[in-house]
Amino acid sequence: MLFLLLLPFLSQAQSPELATNNITWTSTSKNAGESMPCGGGDIGLNVWAENGDVLFYIARSGTFDENNSLLKLGRVRLHLTPNPFKQGTFKQELALQTGDVTLTGTVGKTTARVHVWVDVFRPVVHLEVNSSEKLMATASYESWRFQDRVLKGKENNQNSYKWAPQGEVKTRHDSIGFRGHTVEFFHQNQPQTVFDVAVQQQGLAAVKGQLYNPLQNLIFGGMLWGENMLPAGTTDGQYLRTPYRGWQLKSRTAARNHSLTLVLHTAYENSEQGHLGLLAINSPARVQWQAGLQKLLATLPNQLAARRRTVAWWRNYWNRSFIHIQPDKAAAKAPEWQAGRNYQLMRYMLGCDAFGQWPTKFNGGLFTYDPVLTDSTLKFTPDFRNWGGGTHTAQNQRLVYWPMLKSGDTELLKPQFDFYLRLLKNAELRSQTYWHHGGASFTEQLENFGLPNPAEYNWKRPADFDNGLEYNAWLEYEWDTVLEFCLMMLETERYAGRDVAAYLPFVESCLVFFDEHYQYLARQRGAKALDGAGHLVLYPGSGAETYKMAYNSTATIAGLRTVLTRLLELPPRYGTPAQRQKWTTMLGRIPAISFRESQGRPTIAPAKSWERINNTESPQLYPVFPWALYGVGKPGLDTARNTYLYDADVQKFRSHVGWKQHNIFAARLGLTDEAAELTVKKLQDSGRRFPAFWGPGYDWAPDHNWGGSGMIGLQEMLLQTEGRKIILLPAWPKTWDVHFKLHAPYQTTVEVVVKDGKAQVLHVWPEARRADVIVMN
Repeated sequence: MLFLLLLPFLSQAQSPELATNNITWTSTSKNAGESMPCGGGDIGLNVWAENGDVLFYIARSGTFDENNSLLKLGRVRLHLTPNPFKQGTFKQELALQTGDVTLTGTVGKTTARVHVWVDVFRPVVHLEVNSSEKLMATASYESWRFQDRVLKGKENNQNSYKWAPQGEVKTRHDSIGFRGHTVEFFHQNQPQTVFDVAVQQQGLAAVKGQLYNPLQNLIFGGMLWGENMLPAGTTDGQYLRTPYRGWQLKSRTAARNHSLTLVLHTAYENSEQGHLGLLAINSPARVQWQAGLQKLLATLPNQLAARRRTVAWWRNYWNRSFIHIQPDKAAAKAPEWQAGRNYQLMRYMLGCDAFGQWPTKFNGGLFTYDPVLTDSTLKFTPDFRNWGGGTHTAQNQRLVYWPMLKSGDTELLKPQFDFYLRLLKNAELRSQTYWHHGGASFTEQLENFGLPNPAEYNWKRPADFDNGLEYNAWLEYEWDTVLEFCLMMLETERYAGRDVAAYLPFVESCLVFFDEHYQYLARQRGAKALDGAGHLVLYPGSGAETYKMAYNSTATIAGLRTVLTRLLELPPRYGTPAQRQKWTTMLGRIPAISFRESQGRPTIAPAKSWERINNTESPQLYPVFPWALYGVGKPGLDTARNTYLYDADVQKFRSHVGWKQHNIFAARLGLTDEAAELTVKKLQDSGRRFPAFWGPGYDWAPDHNWGGSGMIGLQEMLLQTEGRKIILLPAWPKTWDVHFKLHAPYQTTVEVVVKDGKAQVLHVWPEARRADVIVMN
């Protein structure tokens, strides 16, 4: 009935190609690794059918425990009797247009549909059953955190202790039980968290009271209930070697329609006594959290209204941007068609965390599942993901967020930006405490409270080693990854006309750190703070994780130059005259990029000098991406192309796997064949049942920085800019048809169809910008 009511609404302005990108399965799954993503707002579900049951995992942005694991919120299992999913025909479909999953089973004369969707604007999951015959329904809320679990060995990679736990580390049990006709569950962090451990380790005890702490007093969970369903006891079981307990709800009578609702609630309880008696029925923490949950329940709209708003949001999302390759030749086995389809699937998963309090994690996002299905040696719980839950790796995260400018999804950038704004004071306190100068010091492998990851910071440090530094061969002196997010913040003004005044203190503080810290270091070595030309001496520095103990790292120079230039290009209302003079002076202190010869040709050097190579990135091409100093239509294109084609390290490191970004470099340089080859490899089917569950690569599955870098490469093949020029098809194969809609700076949107090698620019908004469009193909 709900679907029929929405039919006229769904038909409005839908892209005809989008439906061909939906995912349909005609057999049930073997396990959670063959699940399908579903989500909205800040909630992600893995939905699948197995052994006659419909199941889904629940994840939500920001559910960090005491150890900074990003905990799942449990699993829901639905069993119908008679069972329409045990035998007979089966269909499971992800409908991108409406952001939902429908499972249909037919046995004999009985056909049942289970419809799963998430409210984009409220933290609510809906499961609706519609059957041709009356069925009994049993729903179980299942949790593997019904008891404490001691974490040993590699299992600590899911939290901030990693390989260096300090004593015994436990994932503490949740509070779970029946409450009236519902199942209620929550996890509350204990008073002592990894934040306290890191502060003590890193010599910041004196300023601890001033530091932002997102783990303290955090409590999260939810409530599950079913229409006309009653508690039916508990059950114990094991899924993929992980024991669990289930709290069952059973329908009063058989019926053709059943409805389940799951509401999630996250809060910070402010009672100092809230930690006492956590499991007590009337503990302050529980009472306070329950009151917040009840307040949320009182504000929920009716289901039809919520569905209409959710469908409208997804409709607008897909109308805003798309890339459909070979749209008239949809063929699931064609690599280039897969690339276009999987671009949409990746963007769908990003859209499921549009309004999160915290950014989408590069190492799985909201859609991780049992780790043994990614690595058979890791027999841990579904809470596991490699590289941590609350740990932020900026050089990976950036690839998740760069595509959102050209896809027009600037609202999705807010969780990532807010993450940094919350950490600004902590980063500034680091600089003040350790070196007594200004600016925000952001390291790589950053915790969600703004301090270095304790394991990467290293417990086995020389006694006289600088407390502000990570004692780490990969991460030492890698400060510049934050600059990419500074540029993203500024670019939202250019792309979408957003007011970026709130970001200026952050951006300026990040720049001040480099200006003051490298003058500080120079004064430690000698009498002068600048070199003979009046430039900063960026030593010691780092070219990504690869070129270590670098002098004047090219990536850092390009980043500082681009961010400062972009600041000065902002409209005059941004920044006082004194600030603008300060930015101009800082820009004048940035040294020049260094060059070297490779196979007899001039190429961009990774740095002026360096002591060793530690990893396999190619930061000598960061002036191409992300910093856009070189590229199609820009000076020095031949030198940048030489770097891509002839630099021995670049060639050795070239790959499409994981966070590798050679496909983006090739596209930005107009190297069509290379860009097409690597981008298709990036975005081809993952090899897992869901085509966009790539990885683990260097990180974890689904690998979102793998998918994000694929999205960026595809966008850059289609649209680049130089000043106010919009360059279309700068690296697009002539034999590929495409229909795309992408965004450009100055609040411009372009829609183009390419067929049989001929391009037709359908729309340019605003129309006045059409004169700036250049078609290269």
